[in-house]
Amino acid sequence: MLVLIGIGLAAGFITAISPWVLPVLPIIFAGGATGSRRKPFAIIAGLIVSFTAFTLFGVWLLKKLGLPEDLLRNVAIALLFLVAATLLFPKVEEIVQRPFLRLTRRPGSDLGGGFLLGASLGLVFVPCAGPVLAAITVVGATQDVGARAFVLTLAYAIGAAIPMLLVAFGGRAGANALRPHAHRIRQALGVVVALTALAIALNVDRHFQTAIPGYTESLQKKVEQSGRAQRELQKLRGTTAVSNTTLHDAGPAPELAGLTNWINSKPLTLRKLRGKVVLVDFWTYSCINCLRTLPHVKAWYQTYRQDGLVVLGVHTPEFAFEHVPSNVRGAVHRLGITYPVALDNDYSTWNAFHNQYWPAKYLIDRRGHIRFVHFGEGEYDTTEARIRTLLGESAQMLPVANQLSDPTPKGLMTPESYLGYQRLARFSDRSITPDRFAAYHFPSRKLQANELSYAGSWRVEPEDIVAGQGARLRLDFLAHSVHLVLGGRGTVRVLLDGKPVRKIHVNGSRLYTLLEQPSLRKGLLELRFSPGVRGYAFTFG
Repeated sequence: MLVLIGIGLAAGFITAISPWVLPVLPIIFAGGATGSRRKPFAIIAGLIVSFTAFTLFGVWLLKKLGLPEDLLRNVAIALLFLVAATLLFPKVEEIVQRPFLRLTRRPGSDLGGGFLLGASLGLVFVPCAGPVLAAITVVGATQDVGARAFVLTLAYAIGAAIPMLLVAFGGRAGANALRPHAHRIRQALGVVVALTALAIALNVDRHFQTAIPGYTESLQKKVEQSGRAQRELQKLRGTTAVSNTTLHDAGPAPELAGLTNWINSKPLTLRKLRGKVVLVDFWTYSCINCLRTLPHVKAWYQTYRQDGLVVLGVHTPEFAFEHVPSNVRGAVHRLGITYPVALDNDYSTWNAFHNQYWPAKYLIDRRGHIRFVHFGEGEYDTTEARIRTLLGESAQMLPVANQLSDPTPKGLMTPESYLGYQRLARFSDRSITPDRFAAYHFPSRKLQANELSYAGSWRVEPEDIVAGQGARLRLDFLAHSVHLVLGGRGTVRVLLDGKPVRKIHVNGSRLYTLLEQPSLRKGLLELRFSPGVRGYAFTFG
């Protein structure tokens, strides 16, 4: 049990310093900045209690009461707006605090309000699940909650709460330093809480989180995917992990079970899909790691479906609001997913595959046997090579990997460069105007090594850029060859060090070769786009 507690504490701590908790930190900071010195403890206590209780019992409780499964999240967002109102309007705070005064002997105590704020955050605190939280969620959803599951969940919540408590005390320290301006600070913090709650309600926080690299992923893997941790989690769930890595034959895949509310397709079975290569992708729409893999999954589907690949998205929810079919349908539409997606609300298919991760990909051959498994992000070129092998195609040329993967560059050359704001790096401007046309200008200075810049009218989207009038792009590069994934219809004029080289006729989305040089060289590339052409990512050889 002590080992399980240690794993839970470590996994929770890593979660609390990860990108997916950043949206709740301003609220914790604002809550800690107001009230008594004990209020940060009340906030964190409320978060621990609500997260532990509703992660394990929330779905069961709502089903028993016949209530909508996204009710708790909506209530929590409403409570956050109420907290913002208490910061902005003292009369509202007085009314909210009144019921809690009966529960404490300390006149004017604000511990009840702090606990309420923390309890609200416990319901909207949606970390992306590693193996530990995945195991917790599964036992909660299947109502197999025992002492080990409760202890692990509580340890996870406490581990996540430690950094958040420091944030709350940081807010208090900042408020004390600016005490002469307490009233204005209080109002400003109320606005911060309200805006953050609005961002969570509109799912804006997800766009912010996906733009930030998963900088704790390697640390999470070391802790949660260690041999000891895996053995403890398997004991908790009563399952055996499926091995991944190579293209071995792991035997017949289990049949799909309990899938409902099919999107983009009629109900499917693996038996009916015999003769096809099937990629089963376990995901959930609030998981940041899942969202980061989607561009690759979508590209594999578009590239190889004519050759016999079927992609099946199995949406297995982490939290109650993700059980709601309309929420999932909205996410599928918003994310541009066109392959079949089905809801696995009862974890039937998840358990049939003995799965433990979001995201997880199981590659099934034409006979219905599992041949390759990959957990988490990364190694896209490896997965694509396995897909092509099972389809009977050469794995030497990988169209999608050339377009969208992020392998570490080997040797001295310009690294892969993405053009959409979701993964834009080494960009000359300080800011981007997302998702609408705006005017950009080349800098007056010389571009630095591997730096790129836009000029003219561009609409910068998450994954690509769309050319408007006078759209140009410059890139300082070092490579033998330069390739660019383009889409739409039109032309791109290529200039090298100011001299015209060629004109590219764009007719459909694929990888286009801009330059082929006999030797490695450094140069300034300039591209001039006709309106409507899309640019995705540079790769270099």
